[in-house]
Amino acid sequence: MARTIVLRQHRSQHLAQRSSEARMISGQLALVVSAVFAGAALYINIVEQPARLQLATPDLLTEWKLAYKRGTLMQAPLAVLGLLLGGVAWWQTGRPEWMVGGALMIVNWPFTFLVIMPVNHKLMAADSATTDVDVRKMIEHWNRLHAGRTALGCAATAAFLWASLS
Repeated sequence: MARTIVLRQHRSQHLAQRSSEARMISGQLALVVSAVFAGAALYINIVEQPARLQLATPDLLTEWKLAYKRGTLMQAPLAVLGLLLGGVAWWQTGRPEWMVGGALMIVNWPFTFLVIMPVNHKLMAADSATTDVDVRKMIEHWNRLHAGRTALGCAATAAFLWASLS
């Protein structure tokens, strides 16, 4: 009888631990998603941007337009996914750090629409006839603005890491 009770308690504890571990997959995925987002954003700022600035202005503009379209297809869904996974982890654990990380991920959307999008529209409308100085200055300005997205991604990653270590 005592052995049966001990076995039931052990099984109950084991199932609770497995359930807790399974639920925290959402938190770990949120951490991975935010790290991918932050890494991609940082790569753009410190690798891609300096390399593209070495191009002649018509090629610089063409490359920026192509990279911008592809980057949007990758980073926009990552921001939404980070919010959703952070929200699920918060719901499962009640730890507010998960929601903070998710909020930092989704803040990239309004930041992009309100702060970066006006520059994006000017660059997308620009053509080779635009003076070299104008295009270069706009793309350099765009990179400084994009650093804000990098900072938000890094902050979200730090929040998710903090939540996962707590």
